[in-house]
Amino acid sequence: MALLKYKAMLFTVRTVTCRACGCLQRVQHLLKTYSRDTRFLESLPSKNQSPLKLAEYSTYCGRTERYLSAVACSVLRKEQQRPISRFDFLDMEDIEEITIKAERSRYLRRFVLNSDLANLIVEHLDGDLSEDNAIIFECNPGPGVLTRALLNGGAQRVVSLESDKQFLPALQSLERRLHGQLEVVHCDFFKLDPIGRGPVRPPAMSSEKLFNDLGIAPVAWTADIPIRVVGILPQKNERNVLWKLIYALFERISVFQLGRIEMNIFMSEKEYTKLTAEAGNLKHYQALTALYQLACEIQLLHKEPWSSFATNSKNGGYGIQRSSLTNDHLCLVRLTPRKDLFTQTLTAANSSTLVLMLKQCLTKRKAKLIDRLESWCPGSGAKLLTQLGLSEDILTGEVHPEEYKELFEAMEHSQDFSQSWLYEEVLENMNSTVSHI
Repeated sequence: MALLKYKAMLFTVRTVTCRACGCLQRVQHLLKTYSRDTRFLESLPSKNQSPLKLAEYSTYCGRTERYLSAVACSVLRKEQQRPISRFDFLDMEDIEEITIKAERSRYLRRFVLNSDLANLIVEHLDGDLSEDNAIIFECNPGPGVLTRALLNGGAQRVVSLESDKQFLPALQSLERRLHGQLEVVHCDFFKLDPIGRGPVRPPAMSSEKLFNDLGIAPVAWTADIPIRVVGILPQKNERNVLWKLIYALFERISVFQLGRIEMNIFMSEKEYTKLTAEAGNLKHYQALTALYQLACEIQLLHKEPWSSFATNSKNGGYGIQRSSLTNDHLCLVRLTPRKDLFTQTLTAANSSTLVLMLKQCLTKRKAKLIDRLESWCPGSGAKLLTQLGLSEDILTGEVHPEEYKELFEAMEHSQDFSQSWLYEEVLENMNSTVSHI
């Protein structure tokens, strides 16, 4: 059968709200003009295909868009109380070029390529971006779609930490067009402070060098949030990264030496479910659960289907791990370290002991807590449980995070407990956890 040549134009029509004046507008958006043979019909995107294949369109009405540079500062400051960057967010790379770059990436990554999703993320961070002292660390921005949304959302200072060299030129070009709002660094946030000897080469980097280069000084733990991190956890070693971060938080090292660093990160729905499991849920309440609940306020900001994110998976799938838990979304989760985490008893110096104590207790969540205490110090378990008002029959998986903190502090003050049973294992345990990062 002869193949017919044709020329076609694909459009999509959407109703959006202007972010400046609030009016409703119907947008007829040109996807692409094709001039191919009839075999193209077989490759047309299906209805359920990800909207990431669509090119960019504006969420401002026509009159606002025409005078964006002049009107944005006046209208948006008055109506939404947030400044706008000088960069015209509509001037973006071609969507196909971005996808090609994503596919060349060495490691499995996910990208925000849809401006509506980027703007939605910014809206969830909106109250924070308007603060003059807010520094945003954006992890692996890739093509910079979210970067532009953050800048236009009012962020006064964005530090883009990109691990892949191929994305650096476009980001650096954007950096040169601004006046200090954006700084681009060849660095992988999740590989800061690698363990090992020898020189550290980008994208790995020491946090001390990063902060010195950026001129960021530490603040007191009880001070306001100095840095807000925005990004997507690497899927391949998601749990190991969470462990690395919680170790650093309790010991106040790496990024947490600057103060209470707030994390706004996308993680799998599976990991979020585990992090928020309650004591008594013997299947999902784990050591990492108790540590994060003890150290941070955990807030779910948004849930987004996996298909909303572009991926460089070669097989065209989304690389979603199978799980008995619901795992249909990536969850944007805010982790804010608690001001009152550290006390006169629990300090950064002895916090690694608490971490290991929780790991040992919650390895077997159906075991009695008194048996664990007796194994550490025979004859003292019942006395300690009575002091804390806990039943002698309570299981390790039924003890709340705050009760574990009280238990640790009571053990610190007790003359019956020697800490030698923990000290020998602390460093070995930490190294085995973070060596896989």
